[in-house]
Amino acid sequence: MPDHATPNLPSRDFQATADFYGQLGFTERYRDQGWMILERGGLKLEFFPFPDLDPAGSSFGSCLRVDDLDALYAAFEAAGVPEVQNGIPRIVAPRTEHWGGRVGFMVDPDGSLLRLVQN
Repeated sequence: MPDHATPNLPSRDFQATADFYGQLGFTERYRDQGWMILERGGLKLEFFPFPDLDPAGSSFGSCLRVDDLDALYAAFEAAGVPEVQNGIPRIVAPRTEHWGGRVGFMVDPDGSLLRLVQN
């Protein structure tokens, strides 16, 4: 297996997290009381319970680096994640950054920031 990393993100409620990410095309691969793993193609997100998390104060985040950023963003948009500048959850459309790369982002219902980066 090649080197890889999997983000470990908080979840106030595993079922609510699985439902939200399920609408984005992620499927549940594993769950017990202390851990949950969701996958979408080559993307893997792992979650730990954090029932007392305040989403507005969350500082958790990760980068999802993908070959087709526009397709991933379109799937998130089609799932109904609001495209707004404030609020939780939300998405922001990809744009070209000053360093030349294209990046969008999503904030999930638990306040975790997922940067969506074009490979």
